[in-house]
Formats: sequence, structure tokens, C-alpha cells
Amino acid sequence: MDKLRIIFIGYWSIHDGLTKATILPWLRVFQASDRVDKVVLCTIERGSSTKNDTYNLTLLPKCEHYTLSPKYRNDKVLTKVSDFIYFPKEVATIAAKHKVNMLFAHGAPSGALAYKVWKSTKLPYYVTLFEPHAAYMLDSGIWNRYGLKFIFQKYWEAKQKKTAAGLIPVTYNYAKQLIGEGVPATRMYVAPCAVDFDTFSFNEQQRNRVREVLKWQEKFIGIYVGKYGGLYLEQEAFKIYEECFRLIPSFRLIILTPQPKEEIYTWLSAQSINSDSVFVGQVPHKEVPAWLSAADLAFATYKAGQSKAALSPVKIGEYWANGLPVLLTEGVGDDSDIIKREGGGALFNLKQKGSVEKAITQVVNIIKDPQHRQEIPKLALKYRSLERLQEAFDYFFGGAAAEDKV
Repeated sequence: MDKLRIIFIGYWSIHDGLTKATILPWLRVFQASDRVDKVVLCTIERGSSTKNDTYNLTLLPKCEHYTLSPKYRNDKVLTKVSDFIYFPKEVATIAAKHKVNMLFAHGAPSGALAYKVWKSTKLPYYVTLFEPHAAYMLDSGIWNRYGLKFIFQKYWEAKQKKTAAGLIPVTYNYAKQLIGEGVPATRMYVAPCAVDFDTFSFNEQQRNRVREVLKWQEKFIGIYVGKYGGLYLEQEAFKIYEECFRLIPSFRLIILTPQPKEEIYTWLSAQSINSDSVFVGQVPHKEVPAWLSAADLAFATYKAGQSKAALSPVKIGEYWANGLPVLLTEGVGDDSDIIKREGGGALFNLKQKGSVEKAITQVVNIIKDPQHRQEIPKLALKYRSLERLQEAFDYFFGGAAAEDKV
């Protein structure tokens, strides 16, 4: 087989934390492979970026970055529609220029672009992070079942299931569902969102430094990393924080989010949470491990829904790698089942009275075990290792006979 020349399509900005957490690990797999000759990473930059605003992938010399610039930036509807008209043509042009023989798309929305490129070029394509995006948005109350966004995304996902050379879902729960829908198991390999274990491992020195800066040396600290809204709880998350303040006398909270501080303070005020007991900030992804090390408990507060069994939140892998027990919405991904079987946190269900209080109590009991910071990272090694991405790559391109991996 000829060496692989790949276009990798990401739907987030190159500067987005999710790009760095979930796409760059794939690029490292490609970089390390003798089978790969070149990778062109295409990301969509919706800010003030231009086509010349490329990212220097210095440590990945096989990789080159290309910006896809939306049209009609001032009209949300038109710019989204134009994405699926112009971007496939642009990607096809890039493919021809670089003599690409393979497409990768990260997530089902990017997979829709790859499908449209495949229609015109017949370049084989693979979809990493393959999840039921349309169902997520419906379950989360963001899209309407009869809206065009839902209808088109659902249609494109169905096409990906039929035409992609390979699908790489992030949970066994969703892989089993796909098999039930008729997708051959031999065209799939499960690879959860991986985490760089060494980068995110607990660091006592960083813990002491951050706590000293906050003047919270003797406090019990919870941390949330990410956004509110969309797939994530909003006001309900702050009610959970309020419960932590009620149940844990020395509780303090760190919120690392790209959202405006004013929004966060409004939600805190609505729950009568003293803002002096909360740190709200935004830090580069590379600095997140230090803040995790400072904490004792981590939150993964997702909106509930049947489709959420397909999620593999990268933040959970990062929390576990740092040794943090996770307070997680029941029914999320394979992680919910892992916590039930093996620990690493506690689950809550907002529809069940007393569920949050019970989960908080469970987490506090976990933290009383002096070995928890050494034991919990074993879950990250077992379920979120970067080797899982390598295994998926080798399954499709390593020459091994296809077999049922679900």
C-alpha cells in the first residue's frame, strides 16, 4: 500500500482546548507511523482568523495546518449553511494539491464534510470521535426534532454509517448500538478520548503552589473545567455546587471556563454562593494539570439523555489521570458503568431526590482513603491510554486481519 497522505478535518478552532486534548493526540499517532507521509490538519476558525492564520505544528513535522474560513460571519444561519457548501470544495482542492489519498474527520459534524468530499472524490474516509451528534443536540434541548439542523445532521450521520471506510466511536455502548443498526463490527474500533497520562498526573508541588496563591491551603477544593450550556448543565450545576458548600464546611470551588465571568457570577449569585469562595478563570490547556492537582474533587455535570451513553468526555480522563474522584451525571458514556463497577467517583441523577447529596457523600468517603490519589489514575491508564488510538490506527492500517472489536 502507498504511504498515507491524510487530510484531518476538525470542527473546532486550532486554539480550542478540545482540539489540543483530542485532535493533537491523533496527529502524534500519525507522526510516529512509518505508514504516514503527510497530514494536513484543517480547522474551522470562526473568530477574526483568516486563511493565513495557521498554527505552527513544530513538534509534528509531518503535519501542516490549514484554516477553513467561514463565509457570512455576521449571519449564523448563512455561515452554517455555507460551511457544507464551500468547505467540501475547499477540502477537495487541498486534497488534490497535496496528493492526499485518505480523509479523517473528527466527530460527526466533520464527518459530514468528509462525506461530501467523498461524494466528489471517492477518497476513503474515517471518522474518529464518531458520536450521535444530532441526538445529543436534541436530548440537550438545543435542536428541534423538526428543525433543519437536526434533520440534515441525522441524514449525514446515516450516510457516514454506510459510506465511511471506518468508524471510531468512543464508547462500547454506542458501538453496540451501531451494530444493532446494521453497521458491521469489522468497520469499527472503539477508542475512547485519550489523555496524556504523564502530563496530567498529580503534582504535589503544583498543588501547594496553586493553593498558596488562592490562600486555600487547608480547604476542600472542587474543580470544574469546561463550558456551561449545550451538552452541559447550567443553573443545575450551580445548585450542585451549593449543595457541596452546604455539606462540606471547608468547601471551595475552582471554575476554569472560556465563558464570561459575568455569567458565572450571575449563576453563583442565584444560588447565594459567596464569590469569595470561588475562583473563576481561563487558563491554557497546558496549565490545567496544575489546577487539577490543587483540587480534591472534580465535576462532570452533563445534561442527562439516552444519547449521552455515547459520550467519552476527555475531562474525565484528565480528572482520573490526576487522581480526582468525579461527580458525574448518571448514564454518561462507558464512564458511568466504570464508576459503578470500579469506583473513581460517584453518580447523580437530578430526577431522584437525595441523589446529589448521596453522591457527594460517596466522593467525600473516597477522599478519606489516603491511597485514592494513587488508585484512581489506574482507571485513566486502563481506559484512556493514548495506546488506544494507536490500536485503532493499527487495526485499520496495520495489516492485521479484521475482527470483532466490540
